[in-house]
Amino acid sequence: MTVTIYDVAREAGVSMATVSRVVNNNPNVKPQTRKKVFEAIERLGYRPNAVARGLASKKTTTVGVVIPDISNSIFAEVARGIEDIANMYHYNIILSNADKKKEKEIRVINTLLEKQVDGLLFMGGVVTEDHIQAFKTSSVPVVLCGTKDENNTMAYVDIDHEKAAFDAVNVLIAAGHRDIAMISGTLQDPANGYARYQGYKKALEAAGIPLRDEYVRIGNYRYESSVDAVNHFLQLSPRPTAIFSATDEMAIGAIHTIQDNGLRVPQDIAVISVDNIRMASMVRPTLTTVAQPMYDIGAVSMRLLTKLMNKETTDHMQVILPHEIIQRQSVAHS
Repeated sequence: MTVTIYDVAREAGVSMATVSRVVNNNPNVKPQTRKKVFEAIERLGYRPNAVARGLASKKTTTVGVVIPDISNSIFAEVARGIEDIANMYHYNIILSNADKKKEKEIRVINTLLEKQVDGLLFMGGVVTEDHIQAFKTSSVPVVLCGTKDENNTMAYVDIDHEKAAFDAVNVLIAAGHRDIAMISGTLQDPANGYARYQGYKKALEAAGIPLRDEYVRIGNYRYESSVDAVNHFLQLSPRPTAIFSATDEMAIGAIHTIQDNGLRVPQDIAVISVDNIRMASMVRPTLTTVAQPMYDIGAVSMRLLTKLMNKETTDHMQVILPHEIIQRQSVAHS
């Protein structure tokens, strides 16, 4: 039979209200009474009913997390940061994969809100007006994690993607390259794809290097999309001596395609990218990249959300975290 709060109260010789206060960590309980209640809970194997507690407190201690692509390793590290901070503050996570499809993202957001989550983290992806309208239908706080809306109206934690790309291209320029191609993400993504393209463009401008349309190809952030891009670059004259990739996964695809065509990295073509996924240090040659603090993006996003859920004061609703250049072997340095 199910053990109830009444059974615990009777076993411990206290009122049901006292058991409730102990279970909910109310500080107004004497230590010896608290000890007696916990001993009774352990003896009886009592498990508090989270649903009932949620109805009573109007809180579920649950946070919904929308992840754009669960197979992409970059999001796993962000999710780890979210989970660690959630555990610290005694929140449970409902993780929902949206397959980078807008319609599914909106559906997942609405489903999580229907489940009465206390807060929502939207991880990555393009934030459209439809997303913002879905967020506004809810009374719970929302934090964008690794992305932001075009007009900067929502709380978010991210890096400066334009500056990260600018710094990456400058590594190539400092190494003596002027024929620099880019494998970009979608330019319809203002927070990420377009921002990194702008960083590439501005680095070339600052160095007095002309922007060539044939040196830019649009990928989808995944390995496969870089193969066609590199094969295109290899047909050009002059052929690029360096490639800036918007993501590590596309950069790894670029390295393999260059090698498959009998060329060497970095001797014939240098490669640099942004992210610093685990595979960046496993590919040969190892990949020079601009590291996003992925764990920190998740952890800081979750901490910001806990402040909003608990109506704590916060100095910064929009947080930009620093990035770092990781020098490896795919760019030769003089």
